[in-house]
Amino acid sequence: MLLAAALAACTSSSPSVDDGGAGGSDDGGARIDSGGGGEAGPSCAAAPAAEMGQATYYDADGTGNCSFDASTDFFVAAMNATDYGNAVWCGACVDVTGPNGHVVVRITDQCPGCSAGSLDLSETAFKAIAPLSAGRVDISWHEVECPVSGPLDYQFQDGSSKFYTAIQIRNARYPIAKVEAIDAGGAATEIARKSYNYFVATSGLGAGPYALRVTDQRGHVIDDTGIDLAPGGDSQGSAQFPSCP
Repeated sequence: MLLAAALAACTSSSPSVDDGGAGGSDDGGARIDSGGGGEAGPSCAAAPAAEMGQATYYDADGTGNCSFDASTDFFVAAMNATDYGNAVWCGACVDVTGPNGHVVVRITDQCPGCSAGSLDLSETAFKAIAPLSAGRVDISWHEVECPVSGPLDYQFQDGSSKFYTAIQIRNARYPIAKVEAIDAGGAATEIARKSYNYFVATSGLGAGPYALRVTDQRGHVIDDTGIDLAPGGDSQGSAQFPSCP
């Protein structure tokens, strides 16, 4: 399962790919484990299977259960509660096919009243696949990569501190599966994910800067270092997940 929004091709400096494992660096950069892709490109875990359901629409602005900011990009959707799980689809892009065509949307919210396999689209997105007068239409959808620009972005929840640290991963090519904090000795500790799409260390991660290991749902791993604590703001990373072949 996953989502979409249209951006440009990646313009960040190209990080090195480490086929032997993701290790941290100490220069504020990042290292990527692409899963052992070698010269042919990264290997990727299989994408989730395509799903079928129904589409409805609502007055969406990009906010919702995923805790993203309001956006001027209205090609967004809310995921049904069954598939939403513990925010696993937040930020994902999916290609939705309906009676009159298809549209790529980014998952930004949850639809508690939607049945399994169904999506609640923004009006803008719904109009791309059917007339609004239809109200509800049959659809199929599947995950696609989000054509993001630049590296990962680490958004800190307002009120975060060295004693309570809540981090959200934004601007990711694929949905996020796991976030871990790396200590000075290189040991990784997973940070619990909340249903509102923040990874929360209730006892805090210290004053920072942090070394974080981020894993996407296709199996890529980024070890990002030099992430500064920024309560209510963001700290930019140094790398982006590679595209799957």
